[in-house]
Amino acid sequence: MMEYNNYSYVGMHLIWWFVWMVLLFWIFASPFNIPGQRARKDTPLDVLKKRLASGEIGREKYQEIKKTLELK
Repeated sequence: MMEYNNYSYVGMHLIWWFVWMVLLFWIFASPFNIPGQRARKDTPLDVLKKRLASGEIGREKYQEIKKTLELK
């Protein structure tokens, strides 16, 4: 029968602490998307701003589309 009071399982204890620290780091500090996390979808105005910033549309076209979006 194995006895636990000689601290022969200290290594396993340290491994579990390491596992918990890695898990907490992954949840709170990881720059990657966590599966199941709700991602905010872009609004039409956000998409319009991105198109203007990328140069896909000009300022006049941006103003015209923005006015249309604000009416809805």
